[in-house]
Amino acid sequence: MKITLTGEDSLRLVPSSGPLTIESESPDQSYSPFHMLGSALGACTLSVLQSWAANRNIAAGDLKIDISWTFVEGQHRVGSMNVKLDWPSLSAEVWPRAIRVASVCGIHQTMTHPIEITVDAVGAEAPEIEAAAPLEKSESLSATTSHADGQRGPTNPP
Repeated sequence: MKITLTGEDSLRLVPSSGPLTIESESPDQSYSPFHMLGSALGACTLSVLQSWAANRNIAAGDLKIDISWTFVEGQHRVGSMNVKLDWPSLSAEVWPRAIRVASVCGIHQTMTHPIEITVDAVGAEAPEIEAAAPLEKSESLSATTSHADGQRGPTNPP
């Protein structure tokens, strides 16, 4: 698989033989954690679609996946992601099924449902770990704090 960083908020995945490669269109662009998040979604989607296509004898060599994201204004987090499938050889009547299959990807399913993230500290001397910012009840993540005594509890807003 080849991943090409196409911007600070986008990338393209293309199937290829051999090892995974990550390239950039600009020499000063680095592979950020947000690119990693987009790569996970794109790689999972590509894998699911290639498997589905192989089981149906559909050629997938020309399948390309573009992933882009937008940030929540005033916050350093992703607010939305877009998956764009570019598959020139896929016939029009099969597209609706391909789009449904793409959404079966485990990373897609994880990102569209609430998840809980915990941060643990190692050692008895570890201080209480606070979340960077309190999350609203409408947010997708549940925030918990781990204490040095190993107990977990809800994060208390400052």
